[in-house]
Amino acid sequence: MEWGFSSLVEGGGLCYTPPVPAACSRVQAAAGPRPAEGFQRVVLASTSPRRRELLEQVGLSFEILAPDAEAEAGLRAGRNLAETRLAVEAAARAKAASVAARVPAGTLVLAADTVVLLGHRLLGKPQGPKDATRMLHRLSGRLHRVLTAVAVQRAGEEGGLSACEETRVRFRHLRDEEIAGYVSTGEPLDKAGAYGIQGLGALLVEKVEGCYFNVVGLPLTTLHRLLLEAGIDLLASPAGARSPSRQAGTLDPTPEMERGRCA
Repeated sequence: MEWGFSSLVEGGGLCYTPPVPAACSRVQAAAGPRPAEGFQRVVLASTSPRRRELLEQVGLSFEILAPDAEAEAGLRAGRNLAETRLAVEAAARAKAASVAARVPAGTLVLAADTVVLLGHRLLGKPQGPKDATRMLHRLSGRLHRVLTAVAVQRAGEEGGLSACEETRVRFRHLRDEEIAGYVSTGEPLDKAGAYGIQGLGALLVEKVEGCYFNVVGLPLTTLHRLLLEAGIDLLASPAGARSPSRQAGTLDPTPEMERGRCA
């Protein structure tokens, strides 16, 4: 399948890491009224509560619609880091395209895909407590990479934009009883790499190099660049354009839009 997306990263798909990710720490929540009539409609192609919360943090008004199951499956590591980055970016584009085909023309669809890479091995979501325990033992005392690709596509138009962010994370050496205690909380079971840095998983991390929000699941500085290219400036939006998300079940009736369910 040929993709019409163009990467914002020079070199065609290699991850971009801002020299100073300080902008990540400056975002603030912005509560406000619903978007004014005619404001761009944005759909998040994800049921991730972490991504939803980050978009709410920067005040973007959006709706939620899960991507097709086919777009969620099949991601594999490449033969090298560059190929893996391209594969993650392609996965995010597939998610965006699957939702863009189901929403009204002009809707801006935002999608992301996050993977944990230990050496050349992709660590996805664990299949259960035993799998989570094995993953955490592998990560203990070691450096791994978190890759998150972000894609935006406007429904009814050819192509779109995408980019990939990389953050390096080093775990401290973990004791067996620490791993067992963390797994028993249930927190690792729905997260790539079997940990959540925004929760108790922060206690496992010794060092982070790069954007913290990338590890949570949505690199905000990269997102901001893509949205600027798509015509949305989160720092200069008119009053009423930035507001909390509207979840499925609370939206105004719109026959063209299938309602997603936020997990």
